[in-house]
Amino acid sequence: MHVGPAAAERDRGGCVALRRGSGCPRRGSRDGAAARGEPVNGESRSSGAPGATDAAPAPEHHTVVIIGAGQAGLSASWHLTQQGIEHVLLERGTIAHEWKDGRWDNFTLVTPNWQCRLPGYEYAGDDPEGFMKRDLVHDFVREYAQLFGAPVRENVSVDQLTEGAAGGFSLSTSAGPMTADNVIVATGGYHRPIIPASAERLPPWITQVHSSEYKNAAALPPGAVLVVGTGQSGAQIAEDLHLEGRKVHLAVGGAPRAPRFYRGRDSLDWLDAMGVYDIPVELQPGGLAAREKTNHYFTGRDGGRDVDLRQFALEGMRLYGRLKCANGTSLQFAPNLATSLDYADSVAESIKNDIDRYIVREGIEAPTEARYVPVWRPPFEATELDLAINEVSTIIWSIGYRADYSWIRVGVFDGVGQPTHTRGVTGIPGLYFLGLPWLHTWGSGRFAGIARDAEYVAGAIGGALGGSGAVATGATVAGTAKVAGAAKAAGAVAGGAMAASAAPDVAGAPTLARQTVPSAAGA
Repeated sequence: MHVGPAAAERDRGGCVALRRGSGCPRRGSRDGAAARGEPVNGESRSSGAPGATDAAPAPEHHTVVIIGAGQAGLSASWHLTQQGIEHVLLERGTIAHEWKDGRWDNFTLVTPNWQCRLPGYEYAGDDPEGFMKRDLVHDFVREYAQLFGAPVRENVSVDQLTEGAAGGFSLSTSAGPMTADNVIVATGGYHRPIIPASAERLPPWITQVHSSEYKNAAALPPGAVLVVGTGQSGAQIAEDLHLEGRKVHLAVGGAPRAPRFYRGRDSLDWLDAMGVYDIPVELQPGGLAAREKTNHYFTGRDGGRDVDLRQFALEGMRLYGRLKCANGTSLQFAPNLATSLDYADSVAESIKNDIDRYIVREGIEAPTEARYVPVWRPPFEATELDLAINEVSTIIWSIGYRADYSWIRVGVFDGVGQPTHTRGVTGIPGLYFLGLPWLHTWGSGRFAGIARDAEYVAGAIGGALGGSGAVATGATVAGTAKVAGAAKAAGAVAGGAMAASAAPDVAGAPTLARQTVPSAAGA
């Protein structure tokens, strides 16, 4: 098994099936004429008569092209539809395919069901505090597109995006050349799986898999498994293998841990009430550096629980520090396991401290809860693992992704290849980004915050076009006092503790979601 292509979009969040709307999106003045092969903007076509000059057909043109039809792109489409702005979404695969193709079989959301909110649509089932599984998340996004008739072109890839010679943008796509007055890049920020150079020095009989390729324990060859990395995916995959009875070796990274529940509520319920989701990234401790923070690990599996690596060690999982290098069958690890475990626990406890302060300040009645006591400490630092001696057959790399915007030939990136923007609006007129972790707030990378970001970007486009879609005041954070207070109170939660869920970031069920706002057609 070889490491496969990168996952294209990795926003974490989710929802389920919904009632479909009855309308189709309204079109702008061009009304998709170019897409139907009709003349636009006064262009003429050769009649085939003697002396007539055959000219190459004009590229297909749209007022707005949205690249990516995941939850972020679809949310932008919903808002553009409400404004009557003509647009198209280009999706390199099928709608929401990464939710199924890029997750393991037992994947569940780490965010509770009540956070399943997209424009005009929200969770309405009987388990708002539950956590949905992979397939229902996939179904949700696809059915959301059907709800308002999103103009999606599936299996159309964009190979290059450049600025047009006369303004606007030119796109080279697998369906032919296109032009657009505005472009929204909604491909997420997780494109290229990170595989360390030391992977090339491993023996050929070792199966190497990226976390985006992992499906289940049975799909791996017999033998022990080494999981490298303990972000959300790595920690949960290690748990999945452990619960299936596989021998697991785990290289622990620097990711923090979060409590699943505390003082009678899901910790994310508390953080939402505290306003942590609404704090702009600029107000975070360290400012924009918050975008580089590692995700916390916990799980929504089986109703939700903490992921306690110390408990796994008691049950037979072998823990190591950070992987340093590999040479044949010999792997070397840093002697920092104890430090990493202590740090992860300290972050979880700091989140509890912030919740305690909030409860006292607001006078909330909540049950008390004993604090966490470590159940295991490493007796020594294991710094070496021989793959052959320990019968390790598989390594799962779970150390993240790199962004890849090499196909965008527009001067909008910083020195490390990240787009420069303010709330998704770049310095290049007409170019926007959506669906990035910490695009504006902690909630930006998950379902709970996408609607606000999409409203803001669509409003900016509407305002620039001179229509009714000026930047909506409702898209701003409600209440500066609330934001300022939350920023002050959140402390470690917003800064060192609770960073945006990046990575983490559910069929056959009754309708669990509802349309909250009529579609453009009045459904």
